[in-house]
Amino acid sequence: MESVKDDVKSGVKDDVKDIVRAKYGAAASRARTGPSSCGCGTSATCGPDPITSALYGDDETAALPAAAVNASLGCGNPTALADLKPGDVVLDLGSGGGIDVLLSARRVGPTGKAYGLDMTDEMLALARENLAQSGLGNVEFLRGEIEHIPLPDNSVDVVISNCVINLSTDKPQVLREAFRVLKPGGRFAVSDVVARGEVPPEIRENSDLWAGCIAGAMEEREYIDSIERAGFADVSVEPWRTYDNQFMSAFIRAQKPVASGDAKPAQKTCCGPACCS
Repeated sequence: MESVKDDVKSGVKDDVKDIVRAKYGAAASRARTGPSSCGCGTSATCGPDPITSALYGDDETAALPAAAVNASLGCGNPTALADLKPGDVVLDLGSGGGIDVLLSARRVGPTGKAYGLDMTDEMLALARENLAQSGLGNVEFLRGEIEHIPLPDNSVDVVISNCVINLSTDKPQVLREAFRVLKPGGRFAVSDVVARGEVPPEIRENSDLWAGCIAGAMEEREYIDSIERAGFADVSVEPWRTYDNQFMSAFIRAQKPVASGDAKPAQKTCCGPACCS
């Protein structure tokens, strides 16, 4: 089976992070004045794109700052599939302008918390501006890379992400980090672009298509295997939109098992002198 990590050793890997940072930084600037669909998507002209369009309902976006909605560059709505509960601690990997963080913060309420993690300074600045306008007090935006999450072990109830994991050239490390910060029993609920079958080398080696969330897409079986190797259980991939019969947006769910040490020990039953001695 193809390995996305192996495919980017040819030199593209070194370029991808810089290209992604530059593209999303520019998108953050555009979002202050109007919609910006220059993130994930196939549109070369930054216009409406089938990957990024119509992801949220009017009832969700009505109370959000316009720039947060304008900066939405994902391929799904992970907050809708995460089953967030009051008091949950949520982490959004690659939080961009903050739309999913702000939506999550409203759902977990004042007893919960929503973290956003992003590596792009312009997006972080925009997200913090949007937070100031939102009036929410249970949000924190962190600067960092999704391969190295700046949070302690077992500190998060839910990890979400919206079309960002495909941008990483070391997805197994991202998944290991997500597993690490989740509490036992915690939930992984992301939207991402997934490949249906093998992706041709000419696509894998195209840096611009990496930034457009296509070249870095994992094949469905590989995605599931990688999540399971990170330690997750109950993995599912639910197709949502399909593009060109080779790529799809999908909802991907998994759970961090409750470790045996976290369970209440069973009561021993004495069966005779030997076990009672």
